[in-house]
Amino acid sequence: MTAPSKNLPKSLLDNPLLGTWIGFEETGRVRLATGKVEIGQGVLTALAQIAAEELDVAPARLRVVSGETPTSPREGFTSGSNSIAVSGASIRLVCAEVRTLFLRHVADRLACPVGALSIEDGRFMRAGRHVGQDYWSIARDIDLARPAAADAAPKPPSNYRIVGQSLPRLDLADKVAGAAFIHDLAPDNLLHARMLRRPWPGACLTDLDETAVRCAAGAPIDILRAGDLVAFTSDDEVAVMRAAQSARELAVWTGGAKPPADAGEPDWIRSQGARDRIVETGTAAAAAGNRVVEASFSRPFLAYGSIGPSCALAQNKSGKLTVWTHSQGVFELRKWLSHALGMNAANVTVLHRQGSGCYGHNSADDAAFDAAFVAMRTPDRTVRVQWTREDEFSAAPMGSAMVVGLRAVLDANSRPADWTIDIWSPVHAQRPGMNGRANLLGAEALPDAPPPAAEINDVADDAGGGATRNGQALYDLPRHKLVHHLLPDVPVRTSSLRGLGAFANVFAIESFMDELAEIAGEDPVAYRLSLMSDPRARQVIETAAGMGNWFGTPARDGRARGFGFARYKNRAAYAAVVAEVEVDEQVRLTRVWAAVDAGLVINPDGAANQIEGGIIQAASWTLKEGVRFADGRVASDNWESYPILRFSEVPEIDIRFIDAPHQPTLGLGEASLGPTAAAIGNAVARALGRRIRALPLTRERIMATLLAEN
Repeated sequence: MTAPSKNLPKSLLDNPLLGTWIGFEETGRVRLATGKVEIGQGVLTALAQIAAEELDVAPARLRVVSGETPTSPREGFTSGSNSIAVSGASIRLVCAEVRTLFLRHVADRLACPVGALSIEDGRFMRAGRHVGQDYWSIARDIDLARPAAADAAPKPPSNYRIVGQSLPRLDLADKVAGAAFIHDLAPDNLLHARMLRRPWPGACLTDLDETAVRCAAGAPIDILRAGDLVAFTSDDEVAVMRAAQSARELAVWTGGAKPPADAGEPDWIRSQGARDRIVETGTAAAAAGNRVVEASFSRPFLAYGSIGPSCALAQNKSGKLTVWTHSQGVFELRKWLSHALGMNAANVTVLHRQGSGCYGHNSADDAAFDAAFVAMRTPDRTVRVQWTREDEFSAAPMGSAMVVGLRAVLDANSRPADWTIDIWSPVHAQRPGMNGRANLLGAEALPDAPPPAAEINDVADDAGGGATRNGQALYDLPRHKLVHHLLPDVPVRTSSLRGLGAFANVFAIESFMDELAEIAGEDPVAYRLSLMSDPRARQVIETAAGMGNWFGTPARDGRARGFGFARYKNRAAYAAVVAEVEVDEQVRLTRVWAAVDAGLVINPDGAANQIEGGIIQAASWTLKEGVRFADGRVASDNWESYPILRFSEVPEIDIRFIDAPHQPTLGLGEASLGPTAAAIGNAVARALGRRIRALPLTRERIMATLLAEN
């Protein structure tokens, strides 16, 4: 058998057995297993389409097994817009090989060429007639417990009948009926639990009036404590809710590292201790006159703002722990749960169940640890832990605040001859397992908690980068210098938020591009095109400009359009955005046009939903969101103090995908974030005649800018 190519997708290299992915275990049904999980992005539907296409079966025949440690392939985290590009590519190769193995087997039986056979919905056909065999009737004859040879050619796009179609989402029917979410699980013998957790990193619980807490509960509760972690349990969910609220008000905390009120502000970010590194490419060109242009941009700490709070269930039975969670990385969670609880990982099962959506490393893993911690102390009960809205805002990881400085030395044509970007930022990824630690909030409060990692690092550049994601401008620049100022020790818990550093970096780079175009006295889109040789990038830029009637719509009366472009990670999907705003004392986003090149699009409706969702979230970050601190705690701990874009504020959105079915599928879940922020920022600058470089673009910031310059 031919050895698998080292150029195979990582998921297939890590999980080479065909039977790990595909099985024919029940007549008429196909098991498709994936380590990727559904977090609102429609990925399971798209993966099912790929499998159904290559196997020539109806999508309804597929039973998708997702994110279950006993039976799913180990595929790491569902993150970084990698699911279709990596898991989907693996499934395509596996299913093509399975189809070929079965066709060869039937051809041998019938003593006919493989080319004389076809498959219709799992049945083998010859000359348009069913030969009496299907996948299920011969499944026992073919051993799929074999490594993939990866020598079977997938179908050409011209033969696709399922891929490229907008099939309905597999998960929507149950969600509409209220049966799909982890929050809805209600097994027998359920024990409710709520947690009291540290209000800031390293805080020590020095006093808690348990008598008062029990009184506030209004029904019998138990109190479990280990170090600085406290759990309240009861058969009555209302009782533990009351207990936890009372405990938050009564608990006395000392020590630790409190974030100051100005945490996340540009001056505070720059004042933190940094570990610097420099990445340089190219050689500076001659710059007649050596005109230097500099600007600084920033974003604050950002919360996840998921509509539903995190939830988890756990059961400890006969020394074996089962955890139900909406974690994005069930295998890593299993490893670090077992490590934190002193268990053998073989005795821990982690099963993914869908939550209310996710945009990065939220509190799902923390809630899973909370439930497991209580379950280990209450055998044979199924423990349910649900976080509160206050928990979500104050205790979940946050998206890192950033400052991005840009410096360009211009040549005689006002083009950059020398380009430098400085990025100040805390770490952007601290999921369980990264930096060699669990990073489970409850585990770190235990009395025997492991020490922190000796050195905190961000996502490596070759893995897409953390703070440096999209920090390398895609434009044709003769010399590019990137200085990464990593802030490893800040009193705020940070981790992956959708797009990581790309959002702030693209906002900064694309805003700066508009400023350079203004200096050159040229149209911003024409200026970009003069610095862009990538034909796919040029097509996206030109398409978006045409959609938004860019060259025919001047700014007037506080209404203007702005432009933004990027290729996510400089290797995933291309996106260009035109945003229209109306500005007086505040910004109203009225319309958005987006052109996207994602290569082969599996499910156009699902892909459009991802781009649209990114546009809406980016608009919310750009116009409204920012974590505030007071008295050493998060002060923006509810929807009043942490506003997000309302449904009534969502603009009209027009999305167009470049037709590129013969190109590899490119990750697109985060592609529209940075370009949208830049387009809005540039539109506001054109409408006001003044640029605001610090996000969010709130009424207060607009008025301060106008007053300062008048």
